[in-house]
Amino acid sequence: MILFPKQDKISFMKDLTEKQKIVAYAIQKDITVIRFPFDETGNLCGLTSKDVLYTIKQLLNKGLMRKFGAILRHQKSGYEKNALVVWSVPSEQTEKTGNMFASFPFISHCYERKPAFREKYNLFTMLHSKEKKISSLVKEISVATDIHDYLILESIQEYKKTSPEYF
Repeated sequence: MILFPKQDKISFMKDLTEKQKIVAYAIQKDITVIRFPFDETGNLCGLTSKDVLYTIKQLLNKGLMRKFGAILRHQKSGYEKNALVVWSVPSEQTEKTGNMFASFPFISHCYERKPAFREKYNLFTMLHSKEKKISSLVKEISVATDIHDYLILESIQEYKKTSPEYF
């Protein structure tokens, strides 16, 4: 899991309550992949899962944390083929096309970038595949959406994904 304090709020970390500090410390570590992970986190913190989730929402709402999410280690899940594909989509079609992109099961991320990359590539998708070539998946998306201006950006090297630790 990732804890990202907003840069201008780092000095306010000392103003956290004890409960907020305990939860922030716990969620900056890996959270076990189990059916009820916040029950376990709560047990480790001496809290209920409801308390943990409520405290996370407080940290987000106060702007002390800007994002809380999972990091997918796609290679460990068997998805060895992946690429970031950037698309040039007319602004009036962005929402509709983005929803279409997001409906494909092999797309894990779909988001708009402003300003656009190279002043025209405004929708970004992350594709993952166990078997099919990325290029055939991109062709399938291109035909379905009638968007033909895109770039496939494949990773050359992956760096270690780690979350920052503040406590």
